[in-house]
Amino acid sequence: MNVMIYNKYKELLMGLNLEVMKTMEGVYNVDEIIDTFTNFYYDKMILDITAIRDYQNTDNLQKLAMNINMENVILLLDNTPETDSKTYLSKLISLGIYNFTKNAEGINYLLVHPHTYKDVVNIHNIQELEAEQIATNNAVNVPSGDGRLKVIGIKNLTSHAGATTLIYMMMKMLVNTRNVAALEVNRVDFLYFNSNNMVSTTTNELLKELMKKQGSDIVFIDLNDYEDIDICTQVYYLIEPSTIMMNKMLRKNRGILETLKNKNVILNKCVLNSTDIATFEYETKLKVFATIPPVDERQSVILPIKNLIDKMGL
Repeated sequence: MNVMIYNKYKELLMGLNLEVMKTMEGVYNVDEIIDTFTNFYYDKMILDITAIRDYQNTDNLQKLAMNINMENVILLLDNTPETDSKTYLSKLISLGIYNFTKNAEGINYLLVHPHTYKDVVNIHNIQELEAEQIATNNAVNVPSGDGRLKVIGIKNLTSHAGATTLIYMMMKMLVNTRNVAALEVNRVDFLYFNSNNMVSTTTNELLKELMKKQGSDIVFIDLNDYEDIDICTQVYYLIEPSTIMMNKMLRKNRGILETLKNKNVILNKCVLNSTDIATFEYETKLKVFATIPPVDERQSVILPIKNLIDKMGL
C-alpha cells in the first residue's frame, strides 16, 4: 500500500488510480514528515514537493534523504523556474533522489519502473567535468609510494560486503596521523556518518570532488557501480564469503572470478578459519589479500583494521 503527502497538487494526486492507506495534506517541516514515516511501513510514498516547507532549499531535501529511503519515494515537482533548473535537479540526484516527475504519467511510470542513477545521469551537465578531467588526469592518477596523494578504491563484489563501513573504520584509525578523506559514488550512505570528510557524489561530479581533496594524503573512494578505476592508485575488492553471497555474485556474473585474478581481494565479515580460507583460494583460484572478521566499528582501536592499513602500506 502507498502513502501520499500533498498540498498544491492534491487534485492531481487524488486522480491517480492508486491504493492509498494514509494521506497528509498541507505544508510540513521535514522533521514532521520524518517523524511520521520513519517507522511506518509502506510500498511507495508519493510526495508533492510543495508540501515540504522551504523545499527550494535543498538542505531540507538532504535531511529527508538521510532519514527516509528515497528509493521508495516519488517526488512530484512543481513548475517554478528554480526547481526546474539543471542545478536543482542535479542536487536532487546528488542526494540519491532519482524518482522525480512533474505529471501523473510520470508517477505511474515510476511506480512500475523506478529510476536508478543511470536513468538520470543525462540531466547532469558534463561539459565542465570534461574540462576538469583533462586538467586533472595526471594529478589524480599517481603511483603509490611517491609521497603524493593516494587514491584507494574499495568496491563491493558481493551485495552489502561492507565497503562503506570499512572506509569509515580505516579513516577513523588514520585521522590522527594522516590527512584523510573519503568519497562515495552514486549513493548517499556517507551522510549517516555525519563527517565533513566523507562526501557523497556522482559519476559526473567525482573528479571535481577529488580535485577538492588534493591536499589530502589519502582519499578512499567507495566505488559502488563506478567502473573507471584508473583514477585510483590501488583498488581493493570486497567479498563476503558466505555461500548465499558467493552464489548470488556468481549468478549475476559467472566470469567474475576470472577477472579477479591478480587483484587485491579482501574477505570481509569473514568467519572462515585458515583451512577454510585455503580451500576458498583453491576453489576460486584467487589469492586473498586480507581477511577481516566481523568487528565493532564503534571501537577506537580495531586490530584487524589496523593490520589491514599496515598491509596496504598506508
